[in-house]
Amino acid sequence: MAGAENDNRGSFAESPLRAIELEQKPPPAPKPHYAGHRDRLRARVRKSGADTLADYELLELLLFRSIPRADTKAMAKALIARFGSFAEVLGAPEHLLREIKGIGKEAAFDLKVVAASAGRMTHGRINRRAVLSSWQQVLDYCRAAMAFEPRENFRILFLDKKNQLIADEVQQTGTVDHTPAYPREVMRRALELSATAIILVHNHPSGDPSPSRADIEMTRTIADTGKPLGVVVLDHIIVGRDGYATLKGMQLI
Repeated sequence: MAGAENDNRGSFAESPLRAIELEQKPPPAPKPHYAGHRDRLRARVRKSGADTLADYELLELLLFRSIPRADTKAMAKALIARFGSFAEVLGAPEHLLREIKGIGKEAAFDLKVVAASAGRMTHGRINRRAVLSSWQQVLDYCRAAMAFEPRENFRILFLDKKNQLIADEVQQTGTVDHTPAYPREVMRRALELSATAIILVHNHPSGDPSPSRADIEMTRTIADTGKPLGVVVLDHIIVGRDGYATLKGMQLI
């Protein structure tokens, strides 16, 4: 009888406990505070378009995919504060992007892929088209490609007799305030490509696109070298964060 009582007590005690355990499910984890913000930002873009977003908000959208489990608003604002604008963030070197708290290797890499994609789009707008009839697109492309580079680059657009783009090549990379240009090498490459005209392009990392005396003299030297060879220098574009200048437009060549 004592054994039976023990069995009954055991049966009586265990059953209710199991029922209580089944009923006490843990509450669902609360959504992080930034989840609703992300949804609202996406909804704004779908309704009104990305043009309605501030620079930092557009950066947030890009960072959502690279950093799925963190608040990217502060990171986006820090990037703008450091580099100045959306375009300057995309143009910044990868190692400098990673200096911003929260921006790791993958996020910095993804931003550079976006920058490369933007450059490819603008290049496509001038490729195999009459350059002089799409001059603003040429200027936009040059600025997107070079304005935010930390060192001077010397680039040449090679054109055929219809002023269509044959090739777009970076010839030299220099320092923060100087890049060498060799007139003979410029013309040698133009002849190799059967180009009849060229547009010279270089950037000023200082941000000010105003031409220096050296810029003007070198442009005239290259133009003089090309004349007997039938290669015309149509213009020399200088780009910087503050805009662009063209020597032709300034009546310097």
